[in-house]
Amino acid sequence: MTSGNMHIAYDLSFTHTEGRWAREGSWVGRDFPDVRMYMELAQTAERAGVDMLFFGDGSGVPSTWRGSIAPAVEWGIQWPRHDMSPVIAAISTVTEHIGFGLTYSSTYLHPFYVARLLNSLDHVTSGRIAFNVVASTRGADAANYGYSELIDHDQRYERMEEFVAVCKALWDSVAPDAIVRDRTTGRFADPAKVHPIDHAGHFFTVKGPLASVPSPQVHPVLIQAGNSPRGIAASASFADLIFGFGASLAGQRRHRAMLDEALTKEGRDPEQIGILWATQLVVGRTAAEAEARRESVLKFWSREAVGTFLSHNCGYDFATLPKEFKLGELRDAIVAANASPAGFVGHLVDELGEGHAMTRDELFERGWTSATGLDHTIVGDPVAVADALEENFAATGARGGYMFSSPLGMPSGLAEISELLLPELRRRGTLAPRYPGRTLRENLAV
Repeated sequence: MTSGNMHIAYDLSFTHTEGRWAREGSWVGRDFPDVRMYMELAQTAERAGVDMLFFGDGSGVPSTWRGSIAPAVEWGIQWPRHDMSPVIAAISTVTEHIGFGLTYSSTYLHPFYVARLLNSLDHVTSGRIAFNVVASTRGADAANYGYSELIDHDQRYERMEEFVAVCKALWDSVAPDAIVRDRTTGRFADPAKVHPIDHAGHFFTVKGPLASVPSPQVHPVLIQAGNSPRGIAASASFADLIFGFGASLAGQRRHRAMLDEALTKEGRDPEQIGILWATQLVVGRTAAEAEARRESVLKFWSREAVGTFLSHNCGYDFATLPKEFKLGELRDAIVAANASPAGFVGHLVDELGEGHAMTRDELFERGWTSATGLDHTIVGDPVAVADALEENFAATGARGGYMFSSPLGMPSGLAEISELLLPELRRRGTLAPRYPGRTLRENLAV
């Protein structure tokens, strides 16, 4: 990835959840999953030069809080979630340049199916697909694939590494020049350039080859978001681009340093691998307008909504917390359940120490800003937000850019980023060039 050029993606994973569907600036008369919403937003983003629209995924309805799906269903917490591949196919027909990041679980899905699907989508979009490879950490997802408990943390990453290796072998199993289409002889392809992969590993046995025509990018851009030491090691082994969490500058610097070390061990150049930092924005025409919009977000959230969100994403039922506990004990309970020790609780341990005693009410007070995303939200007018982003970009190595999300109504929150902030960043020369290549890989320079 080109050093010193800021790339931008929009995270559309939750534009319809946690009350965004009802806030000021949300569509009236159009509701999720109306594809026209995404078509319009994609066209606005492309006019602004956004590199990629990103869709995270989860296949389970949150049920960790109080052992029930009822709170998540009632308040729309991390639910509903659809497979967004058909949406991407549709919005690719009304755009020409912007890329699309699609998420599938290496923990539960089969690599042959995913490799074939992504090959097809890369054709449909003319080479604009990225694959966000995830190791699933939520119990609600596991239950839908026949698991009574989560797979061991490190084993999930071992499976991911083999999953990606199989996908890459399948994408390479038909050479880019294998298809000859000789109209004179009727010869379609060269058999010498189509070969089985004969993979027999710990998790998968796949004969191959992929029964598909090679796609424009051959390999989609590979994205990974591992934040633990094991996850970072996995991402260093194969990822073209990293999705990082932007809660604190110290955490970002630590992630960048650990990734650079892991990349070096893999024989890869750390200067070529960027991180897109997950960053929530509230941009207003004035600072006062932006602050008022920030305050409007808090009105949605109740203790029940916060508990549902945190329990689902941490893998621990916070309704069962004792009145007082030590952070290290809470982290260890999450680890014992094979959930992710990073994220909200990991950040608390890093900040306060594992021996820190915390009350249940204090945790929920902290959890409020985590669930709302306000712990990693930049609020202000376009000039102030651009200043903050430029300063942070330089401080974290100037490699990669940002994955922006908004807690505001859909589509106004992201539309204002497109219409107010990005022109300011482009005027300063901060952003990467607008779509210099034909494919997403070329535009991201990965």
